[in-house]
Amino acid sequence: MAILSIAGETGSLCEELGRAAAARFEADLINDFRFEQLVADQEGALGPVPDEAWSALLEAVIARAAVERHVVCTVAGCETLLQRVPGCFRVLLMGTEARHIGNIMIDRGVDREAAKQIYDSVEQARRTLRKKRFGRASFRVHDFDLVLAEEAMDTRAQLAVIDAAVQACGIFEHGLLSAAAEAQIQFRSRLRLARFNLLPPAAVESRRAEFSHGTEEIFARLLDFYQIAWEYEPRSFPLQWDKNGRVTEAFTPDFYLPQFDLYVELTTMKQTLVTRKNRKIKLLRSIYPHVNIQVFYQKDMQDLILKYGLSARVPS
Repeated sequence: MAILSIAGETGSLCEELGRAAAARFEADLINDFRFEQLVADQEGALGPVPDEAWSALLEAVIARAAVERHVVCTVAGCETLLQRVPGCFRVLLMGTEARHIGNIMIDRGVDREAAKQIYDSVEQARRTLRKKRFGRASFRVHDFDLVLAEEAMDTRAQLAVIDAAVQACGIFEHGLLSAAAEAQIQFRSRLRLARFNLLPPAAVESRRAEFSHGTEEIFARLLDFYQIAWEYEPRSFPLQWDKNGRVTEAFTPDFYLPQFDLYVELTTMKQTLVTRKNRKIKLLRSIYPHVNIQVFYQKDMQDLILKYGLSARVPS
């Protein structure tokens, strides 16, 4: 997919360029107004969003939109997100203070002195807010793929340069964001939001299952908290057969996580039984090398429970 972020200094015309780019590339525009609307719509479920959680929420919103359409984002700080996701292109508009004050004069219909006061006030507020939300008050040029000097070209010329650059880089050749990639991003965002006791509206419904062990129920509650889809003991894998082809030994992992194509086995039993189970898992991996399986041992479960306070102890 293409995720085009456009950032600019106070008084730059990055919003105007963002609208033009969204129209040119038939993309979804996420600007400050739309993003804040989305946050306000969800505040009943999320609660007040602290500045430190802003970047995680913005990343989740961009990823959700990128599954359906290309995205142009002009929200301050968006260039710092999705750094390892292919198909992202980051643009920075830079100009002189005099030009930016001139833009404010035109936009607000005020004289230069009033525009200078507006510029100073907005710039200070922008830097303070950016520091709280993204850890840095100023831009870093190496965070961007393209830097455009506003004095050298107008919005139409800037858009032409961006168009040529993204075509040359093959940004649109990646297609839209896959559901699997979006699930990974949403998972990371939920982990970060959970540090502030925030949980986005549920995308996955919790289910009930007849668990054979208390640890499985604890693990299921953790998956529900992070809105990770799960299936309980959905499949058994034959491991041994007799001479007539009848299955004599099989292994059934505890959970399957379809978003990650991953089976999970929980092991909190005595070491003698753990050794036997490890043999089965090793055999499963040799017979079914395409199957992804992760084992959580007793220490792993204890660490999870202590971290998230799900229960006083791991049931034995």
